[in-house]
Amino acid sequence: MTQIMTLGEVLIDLTQTGTDKNGIPQFAAFPGGAPANVAVAASRLGAKAGFIGKIGKDAFGQQLCETLEQDHVDTSYLFAAENVPTTLAIVSVDERGERSFSFYRNPGADTQLTEKESTAFLNGELPFVLHFGSLSLTAEPSRGAALAAVQRAREKGVLISYDPNYRAALWNSEGEAIDWMKAPLELVDILKISDEELLLLTGTEDLEEGSKRLGEHGIRLIMITLGSEGVFYRLAGGSGQEDLLGKVPAEPVNVCDTNGAGDTFLGAVLARIVDHGSIPTERSVLEDFLTFANRAAALTCSRPGAIPAMPMAEELVK
Repeated sequence: MTQIMTLGEVLIDLTQTGTDKNGIPQFAAFPGGAPANVAVAASRLGAKAGFIGKIGKDAFGQQLCETLEQDHVDTSYLFAAENVPTTLAIVSVDERGERSFSFYRNPGADTQLTEKESTAFLNGELPFVLHFGSLSLTAEPSRGAALAAVQRAREKGVLISYDPNYRAALWNSEGEAIDWMKAPLELVDILKISDEELLLLTGTEDLEEGSKRLGEHGIRLIMITLGSEGVFYRLAGGSGQEDLLGKVPAEPVNVCDTNGAGDTFLGAVLARIVDHGSIPTERSVLEDFLTFANRAAALTCSRPGAIPAMPMAEELVK
């Protein structure tokens, strides 16, 4: 049984790995795409994960399919687009390991996912969690396909996880991005958001106030990733209880490349949640999950690429 199903983009990250003697950037073709990254991270950490998405009928698409299968991610719902290439993201990295993105995606295969394809998994044994990201919402038909899958999965009792990644190059305007990134919030149980996206979606940088505004949508667990400062969380209180708020520090690391770190973090959290059988309600249990996830993310940051850098479970045993 698949415990964690992720939906969205799987693509090639053409990632800067350095420069040659003349200062010309050098790139490597790493497999990536946030939802696919989450599936691999969770699988490597012991969860049974699957992926829903679309690739091109090309060498890059074949590489991505093989990568997922090598990491034991179920590809039963990975479809191939006719006459549309696999999506490429160009990832440039500065001296601090921070990334900037551009895309070859007009269209790209990931945007061609249809509602029939995105909801096919609901005809079988249901996963515990369905995770998706906001890049699926940037274009049709993937936008309608993603929202339909999320709505129908929630109606069937599946936990919904969401990561609203903002990539300015994929939207016509910031206003359009905000509207669509906020659109699914009423359907979400678990939210992972960066501090940059917190400001974008709530209008404030204040962690307590921003998470409170997000929590008004009914989200049960909100995690705001803060890079080297760790993660802030808000866990909704039940039956009139106050929400639990706190911060868990990051694991110190010599950063090589931050690509995939947030996805590793989320994959680790989801793996712990499905193993636990529910979103934890106790602070100590949640903070244990987040500490584990921070350690996993730190290891990813210490190595180049996204999927290739993600740790195996045995690397996190202390």
